[in-house]
Amino acid sequence: MCGIVGLFLKDASLEPRLGALLTDMLVTMTDRGPDSAGIAIYGRPEAGRARLTLQSADPESDFPGLADAVSRALGCEVSLRVKDTHALLELPADRLDAAREAALGARPGLKAMSAGERIEIYKEVGLPRDVARRFGLADMAGTHGIGHTRMATESAVTTMGAHPFSTGPDQCLVHNGSLSNHNSVRRELRRKGMAFETENDTEVAAAFISEQMQAGESLGDALEATLKDLDGFFTFVVGSRDGFGVVRDPIACKPAVMAETERYVAFGSEYRALATLPGIEAARVWEPEPATVYFWER
Repeated sequence: MCGIVGLFLKDASLEPRLGALLTDMLVTMTDRGPDSAGIAIYGRPEAGRARLTLQSADPESDFPGLADAVSRALGCEVSLRVKDTHALLELPADRLDAAREAALGARPGLKAMSAGERIEIYKEVGLPRDVARRFGLADMAGTHGIGHTRMATESAVTTMGAHPFSTGPDQCLVHNGSLSNHNSVRRELRRKGMAFETENDTEVAAAFISEQMQAGESLGDALEATLKDLDGFFTFVVGSRDGFGVVRDPIACKPAVMAETERYVAFGSEYRALATLPGIEAARVWEPEPATVYFWER
C-alpha cells in the first residue's frame, strides 16, 4: 500500500503554490506510506540551462568543492545549491551528460536523482512531513509535479527505493502496486542499453516508458504500451517535460481518483488528498477507468 499524488497546473497564477499544494497532498497520504517519500517538481525552464539533482549519504564530505570540480571538468560555469542530502547543479544544457559523469566520477558516493531542463527530484527515508520539511518542498514553484509515500513490501527501506524513479531526461514515475514480470522486462531493457540503480520493480516501469519515448513514442503511446507488456497490479502516474499521465492495469484494484477544473488536473490515491485544493468543490471528480490512459500536455 502506497500513496500517490499529482498536480498539473493550467493556471499560471498557481505556479508559486505548486510545492505547497503538493506537500499538503503528500502529507495527507502518510498512513498509506510512512517509511519514505519523494516528490518531483517541474519548474519553468531557463533557456540553454539544465538541472542535475544529486543525493549523498555524506553531504558534508561530498558537496563542498563539487561545483568547482564539475566546472573544471566541463570548462564552463556550474552552480550548486544544497538542500539537506541533495544538491542541485545548474549548468549548460548541452553539457548535462558530461556533468553527470564528472560529478559521479569526482564523488563516487553520489546518486543521480534526476536530470533535465525542468525536473528536480527530492526523496528520502522518513515520514512525508519530515521529508517535505527537510527539502523545503512547500516553497518550490513549478508547472506540475508528482509525489509518492511508500510502504515497502518487497524491498528494503532505502533512499534509492523511494519514488519517484527517473530513468530519462525530464521523465519520472511513481507507482502503487507490484509487477510480476519486472525481471524479464529488466533484462530486455538492459539489452537495449537502459541502466538500473536498484532491483525495484518501479524502476523497471520507469525505464520501460523512457525507452519507449526515446524510441519516438509519445507519452500517451508509452503509457498504452505498459498495458500490453507489463504484468501485475499497478497504478502509474508519470511526469514528462511537458506533461502528466495516469494509467491503471486492467483489473484496477489499486485506488485512484482524479479531479479537473479550469485551473488544474489532480490525482490522488484517495479523495482526501485532493480535498483542500482550491475550487475542488466545483471540480469534475472521477475514478480513472481500468486499462485507460489519461494524459495532459502543454
